[in-house]
Amino acid sequence: MESLQGLLVGFQEALTVWNIIYCIIGVSMGMFVGVLPGLGPVAGTALLIPITFGMEPVSAIIMLAGIYYGSMYGGTITSVLINTPGESASVITCIDGHQLAKQGRGGTALGVAAIGSFVGGIVAVLGLTFLGPPLARFALKFGPPEYFALMLLGLLLIVGLMGKSITRGLIAALFGLLLALIGMDPISGEIRFTFGQMNLIEGIDFVIVAMGLFGISEILLNAENKMKMDKPAKVQGMLPRRDEWKPTMKSVGRGTGIGMLIGLIPGAGATISSLISYSIEKKMAKDPSRFGKGAIEGVAGPETANNAHSGAALIPLFTLGIPSSPTIAVLLGAFMMHGLAPGPALFQNNPNFVWGIIASMFIGNFILLIFNLPLAGFWARIALVPYKLLFPLILILTMVGTYSINNSLWDVGLMLLFGVVGYIMKKLDIPAAVTVLTFVLGGQIESSFLQSLASSTDGFLIFFMRPISGTLIAIGLLLLVFSTLNGFKKKKNLIEGDFEV
Repeated sequence: MESLQGLLVGFQEALTVWNIIYCIIGVSMGMFVGVLPGLGPVAGTALLIPITFGMEPVSAIIMLAGIYYGSMYGGTITSVLINTPGESASVITCIDGHQLAKQGRGGTALGVAAIGSFVGGIVAVLGLTFLGPPLARFALKFGPPEYFALMLLGLLLIVGLMGKSITRGLIAALFGLLLALIGMDPISGEIRFTFGQMNLIEGIDFVIVAMGLFGISEILLNAENKMKMDKPAKVQGMLPRRDEWKPTMKSVGRGTGIGMLIGLIPGAGATISSLISYSIEKKMAKDPSRFGKGAIEGVAGPETANNAHSGAALIPLFTLGIPSSPTIAVLLGAFMMHGLAPGPALFQNNPNFVWGIIASMFIGNFILLIFNLPLAGFWARIALVPYKLLFPLILILTMVGTYSINNSLWDVGLMLLFGVVGYIMKKLDIPAAVTVLTFVLGGQIESSFLQSLASSTDGFLIFFMRPISGTLIAIGLLLLVFSTLNGFKKKKNLIEGDFEV
């Protein structure tokens, strides 16, 4: 009953004229970001944060959240019609989705994807509605040691699951933590790592780091690759045949469960949900040979999974303040910029805000269903805009947005510098996403750590003497050891394989 009452309050907030407009703008921008190959939800959300300055917090997050889950829909369209995934979670959709398009059934593939995405998204938001409040109440029992241990576990999960090398993951994590240390110490007030530069006394703005490492670096990479795309296939017949409804809905059900479960795990991106869903659908099929040749289950399952994942990933953010993916880390930074601290107290201190965001996600998913079916051909044609026209425009808007944060050219120069750093990191296969995650959480981790030590009479033992924090740290250390050993094993096998050749 508490959740239903909160949801009714949320709909009163979300159904105001301006919030509906911001929701439509957000999902439209998300669709636009999703259909542009190479940009993706992380870079797109980071690049568009500056336009929320001056907006009410609930309106700003409604729009940014719309960009996040809207981009998941958008990436499907180009995957099916022109065999070019707009973002990584849609890569798996190319396998069977484009084959269906070649057979003249591109509309069916998009229709199934839209239905599955809608079901997965709605179920995930229902999960946030009913699981969020009890989980937040439980987390209110956490003190600084438990909160530190929880964030440490989240970071170790992310480092362990992202990238091909645990070493590169740790390098990226340490880089992010070092960036978080720049500026004023939160406890003592000491100025550190500014090298006498007055612009760094308050630290580095999150938007500058995110827009540089994700947005500018993606522009540089795509300008280098000069990606080319085919003409989109025709869209007709949006619904599956009568005999296809039963297997399709079974795939949608399995994809929803997979996306929900994996979305709760920090570091396990929507791509993992899609891959696992596709693998399960293929194993459960009566005729696995159909996969790769236009199996409708190969579209329904993965597309449902990645949209259920995007909704479920918001549960740790709202209840614990832990970002479970790079895009969620960008949203966390946006929360902080608007004076809000996601975590256990959010449901208690800002109920109208929380329930307004949740209600807007129901509305946004309905809007996306409408946008997805009749306008699929229009969105696919947007992807054909030449990069030589598109990227300079994005770069100019990015620089103007960065300048508007503090009216400072220093910020613009710093963002461009981070863009070059992000480009180099991607070339060296160092996960920039880990850097942003540790940068966002760095200040909170440091504060929790120092508060724990200040209240402890046993020094560092406080983290191990309390049951919850001790268990979380033990799990994190085991994960780190396992990831390291697994990395060494893969490296050894690679060396042995090269030697044999």
